[in-house]
Amino acid sequence: MAELLHFSAAVGGRIPVKKWLLLILIAACTIGAAAQNSKLSPDLQNLPPGTQVQVIVQYSQAPAASSNSSSGLLGGLLNNLPVVGGLVKLVGNVVGQLPLLNAVVTIVDNTGLLQLSNDPNVIYVSPDRSLHLLGTSAGPSINAQAAWGAGYTGQGIGVAVIDSGVNGAADLNGGLLNLSSRVAYSQNFVPGKKNANDEYGHGTHVAGLIGGNGVSSTGLLYSQTFKGIAPSATLVNLRALDENGEGTDSAVIAAIAQAISLKQKYNIRVLNLSLGRPIMESYKLDPLCQAVEQAWKSGIVVVVAAGNLGRDNTYGEQGYGTITSPGNDPYVITVGAMKPMDTATRGDDLIASYSSKGPTVIDHIVKPDLVAPGNLLISLATNGTLESEYPSDRIPTSAYMYWGSSNIFGPYFMLSGTSMAAAVTSGAAADMLQAHPSLTPDLVKARMMKTASKSFPTYSSVTDPTTGITYTDQYDIFTVGAGYLDLAAALANNDTGTGTALSPAVWFDQSSGNVYMVSDSSAMWGSSAMWGSSAMWGSAVMINSGSAMWGSTTPAGATSPWGSSAMWGSSAMWGSSAPWGSSAMWGSSAMWGSSAMWGSSAMWGSSAMWGSSAMWGSSIAGAGEN
Repeated sequence: MAELLHFSAAVGGRIPVKKWLLLILIAACTIGAAAQNSKLSPDLQNLPPGTQVQVIVQYSQAPAASSNSSSGLLGGLLNNLPVVGGLVKLVGNVVGQLPLLNAVVTIVDNTGLLQLSNDPNVIYVSPDRSLHLLGTSAGPSINAQAAWGAGYTGQGIGVAVIDSGVNGAADLNGGLLNLSSRVAYSQNFVPGKKNANDEYGHGTHVAGLIGGNGVSSTGLLYSQTFKGIAPSATLVNLRALDENGEGTDSAVIAAIAQAISLKQKYNIRVLNLSLGRPIMESYKLDPLCQAVEQAWKSGIVVVVAAGNLGRDNTYGEQGYGTITSPGNDPYVITVGAMKPMDTATRGDDLIASYSSKGPTVIDHIVKPDLVAPGNLLISLATNGTLESEYPSDRIPTSAYMYWGSSNIFGPYFMLSGTSMAAAVTSGAAADMLQAHPSLTPDLVKARMMKTASKSFPTYSSVTDPTTGITYTDQYDIFTVGAGYLDLAAALANNDTGTGTALSPAVWFDQSSGNVYMVSDSSAMWGSSAMWGSSAMWGSAVMINSGSAMWGSTTPAGATSPWGSSAMWGSSAMWGSSAPWGSSAMWGSSAMWGSSAMWGSSAMWGSSAMWGSSAMWGSSIAGAGEN
């Protein structure tokens, strides 16, 4: 039985919502969608005649290899995976199989899409979409020293890193007296690449934040040590992203399947995904979300970056509703980014203004689940693409050696983003699992959330020195989730419980103007006082009518995202006459028109919203914020 937990004051009115947010919301709409095929994702609807597209086809009955399978690079990679089930008639030029999802990767045209949509054995068809990376020591900010002092360093715990690869480094070896690498396994899933080396620089940085032991900055010569959160953990390198930090759903899904298959051999208990892409359908259909759920259900803690879109205010949404996939999945731990403020204490830490906020589009899941240090973090360098693009973020030896030089650069590099926050959280999970090996993924998530610090200011602001724009963040449940990760507190917690740790959804009641959190009784916090909503999200985060998120005392007042004229109003995001209405944006010459949003020079074009200089651009990965 679902239960509604009220955590807001009355709201109403309307503001416009970000264009891609509207697109995705409308994609899930059932009102006025008679022309839409429910088995085809929104970005496959009404493609121009003659279009060929590589898609992922999810079947109810597992497909098997057939005579039209391809021997291409992707086909050769994926067809080596085990095939299960009986023979299913496959459509198009099959280039690979994803048995984890009972799916195949195939190239089809409009006719093939129609055939697939009419096949009763087909559950859902979506493009093999592109993925991108979501790119001071974090230890003091999460009280990691307490874990290390107690001997918890991730020893014996395997952490799978699905990223741009992991290069060998002294900090990823056993230590000064043990030069054997703790990167126990490496495999490439990027078509056309021969090895799992990191040509971009992101995956190695992430691996260092998880498991670097700081040996290259430890000793009498050094003034500062750059150490990961689980410095003794075993790392499994599954490369799914290329030298530009880009990849596809199918490559990541294949890597997830391999992590599951290697779980017993390397004791893989944690999977880090510091990557993401736009949400285009419910997590219940999204193949990437379905894959991370399989990992979670196999006993692996899945940690995902929330996204770096929190500064987006194009249409007045102030960064809300910008969580990326697979961070929208309620099973996983989705992590936003905090700024350590270049101090050794956590009391002055603030939210990074670029950290994506919930709720998730389409399903309206409360995300992120928590926040962790992610801004201006120093970890391992690779001399890859990122270092070439951001040479000023290479760390000179003078920054951590007593007699270092400002002109000589060591093995470290600085990056910012929710990618880094996810890596810090993965390291914390490894330490927890060393201390308590019997913990389930749900209990790891629940303990992290319950013990997370819930002491925040009402709001904070930062001004971009380049643009002069000031960004203001409210510390509400959609910005900081259950709070700021505290590893010492999570390790000290011994609470147990049954059920899942599914992140709850929110629901807007048009009649009262109130927003409610929907808590399922099958979840830990749906049926037990120990895991109740006030324990998990706290009185300061579970905002009431008189303060930040919902109140009239917000920095932006009544016109803020939660004010009377905002997106939660009865005629706006949730309303019948808005994006969900039968007369909205379904015209053949509008959203789905060949010259409109799906045009080659528009949303998906190289110079547009998803271009390399936009969503995943330099304003986050290299610079961070002060």
